[in-house]
Amino acid sequence: MKVCIYGAGAIGGYLGVQLAQSGADVSLVARGAHLAAMKDKGLKLLIGDEERVVKVKATDTPSELGVQDFIIICLKAHSITGAIDAMKPLLGSHTRIVTAVNGVPYWYFYKHGNQFEGRTLESIDPGARQWNELGPERGIGCIVYPATELEGPGVVRHVYGDKFPVGEASGETTTDVQNLSKLLEAAGLKAPILDRIRDEIWLKLWGNVCFNPISALTHATLDVIASDPATRALAKAMMLEAQQIAETFGIKFRVDVERRIEGARKVGAHKTSMLQDLERGRPMEIDPLVTVVQEMGKMTGIPTPAIDAVLGLVIQRAKVAGLY
Repeated sequence: MKVCIYGAGAIGGYLGVQLAQSGADVSLVARGAHLAAMKDKGLKLLIGDEERVVKVKATDTPSELGVQDFIIICLKAHSITGAIDAMKPLLGSHTRIVTAVNGVPYWYFYKHGNQFEGRTLESIDPGARQWNELGPERGIGCIVYPATELEGPGVVRHVYGDKFPVGEASGETTTDVQNLSKLLEAAGLKAPILDRIRDEIWLKLWGNVCFNPISALTHATLDVIASDPATRALAKAMMLEAQQIAETFGIKFRVDVERRIEGARKVGAHKTSMLQDLERGRPMEIDPLVTVVQEMGKMTGIPTPAIDAVLGLVIQRAKVAGLY
């Protein structure tokens, strides 16, 4: 099976090294100094005191790679639409697209059922281009739980975690999702197949919708946000709004809101991805993590006053920094 990691940054690089070392036929799409370093010296993964270096095909011209069995998208979610045209040469009749991205994937309402079946979300898929040009039927969900960092060009550091749950929109255990899970498991990763992948999408989004923008506004780490009475209360208010929306879609949360906040507190002095992007001058994932929940609230008729207020503030913060 041919696998392309589209966006071989921190998470994509981690996946690329693990897959390459397991013997998978993997290629990487990247750009700039990171791509140049990978071509010159290979891709280095640091795990604890161990160094793993692989030399795999890496390019900024996806058309060189040919049709793939799996395209694992590890781009920032707001960058996917801009990559559609370049991605098309990788698509064959059998190609599956694995959305290893933060937030809600473009295929979310495919085989969803009820009155929301087939809906698209403008905040994550402007003009429904991903839905129409990539196709929702290609999508396989993938939740990214590991934390990784790009230490420098061609160098990825693994911080913690190795779990990538996967699942079909329909909840079926298809041959494709079994093959994907086996591929990831052979690479030393945990890839359980879930029959309710949307529950897992929301469990992660539940924290992202509040902790990410609050951290960008306060520059506080997770332990501080979840411990300070004011920011903890604000996070809880946002999460309860999100929970009401999610449950309208039939989502089941396996933990309650207090336990979810406590889980974030126990992570410790961790900077969220949105805060890291702000500090590094990179566009922040505001729309995939926050605006999309507001959009879903409007879709269901559920008011989101806490989310609306924080979203308005973080957008202004990003605009001031030239990152939105």
